[in-house]
Amino acid sequence: MRIALLTYSTKPRGGVVHTLALAEALAARGEDVTVWTLGRDGDSAFFRRVDPSVRVRVVPFAGIDGESVGQRIVRSIAALRATFEPALYDIVHAEDCISANAVSGCIRTIHHLDTFTTPELVRCHERAIVTPVARICVSEAVAAEVRSGWGFSPVVIPNGVDSGRFAAAAGCDPVARDARGRWTSELGPYVLAVGGIEPRKGTIDLLEAFAMLRQTHSEHSLVLAGGETLFDYSDYRWDFERRARELEVDYRLLGVVDDEALPSLVAASDVLSFVSTKEGFGLAAMEALAAGVPVVARDLPVLREVFGDTVDYAADVPAIAAALARALDGSRDADRASAGRALATRYTWASAADAHLELYREVLAAR
Repeated sequence: MRIALLTYSTKPRGGVVHTLALAEALAARGEDVTVWTLGRDGDSAFFRRVDPSVRVRVVPFAGIDGESVGQRIVRSIAALRATFEPALYDIVHAEDCISANAVSGCIRTIHHLDTFTTPELVRCHERAIVTPVARICVSEAVAAEVRSGWGFSPVVIPNGVDSGRFAAAAGCDPVARDARGRWTSELGPYVLAVGGIEPRKGTIDLLEAFAMLRQTHSEHSLVLAGGETLFDYSDYRWDFERRARELEVDYRLLGVVDDEALPSLVAASDVLSFVSTKEGFGLAAMEALAAGVPVVARDLPVLREVFGDTVDYAADVPAIAAALARALDGSRDADRASAGRALATRYTWASAADAHLELYREVLAAR
């Protein structure tokens, strides 16, 4: 089967991570897989090495100073549409709103639903849900939103997790210990959040909670990793920085962390904060569980669906602070940590690939 997977960026965002891992798992099943993407700002390759069994096509996409987010998205759609060659493939699978608008007759993965106010982006979001021939969601909670809002019935295929890589980073061998030690030597003991400073990640709530946490755990620092995004969150970032000054909270913003170093960064943390206001699955939190790191998560239906009782949930700032304190005080029992590691191992990319192939065959048969 000739399969094209399309994504909007080469940077390490959740949908891009999903695209590459799925592509490699499909190729391991003997399928002919090509990943198409936009090479923003001169990028000619993805943020990590891609298995050579997967072909990669990077469409050049230069930035334009002063361009709005809406203009950039419209231009992204046009650039991908102009270069993509649909006749070469049996299955075209779009992993995001941009690529779903760029191609016709595609399958679409809806990782989560966004809320836009700009008419242009509202229409883009709507088309990316309505026009595909089939839809996939990574959790039942998101699928329920699609059923309720549009009347479609997506197939639910959860993410896979590279649990072995994160478990190894938490291991006792000298290489793993040294890698963790490099982070703790630089950062000291720390609370980690992955995803940068943006509204959907609830970063200001985390900042407020961390300020409360310092009253009893002043030795810990707040570390933020990631942050690559298509959108302009400069106003939110300014609010975050202003509030950090008011609260006298120092934090470390690492930006995009090299893919090889990310597992040890996660494994060396004392707790992972995952207080997003909207998620589709929660891959970063699942990776932390694989490393045996306790997780504090926003109390969302989708996260309760995915994680069950393996994480601590919090609905507001005081509850986030209290849950972080419990994790740092070591109140997380060994049984829960073991359950979290076991849960992470159950989500495999091989199983995800098999489920995708079943849907692909159904789409081909219907066609």
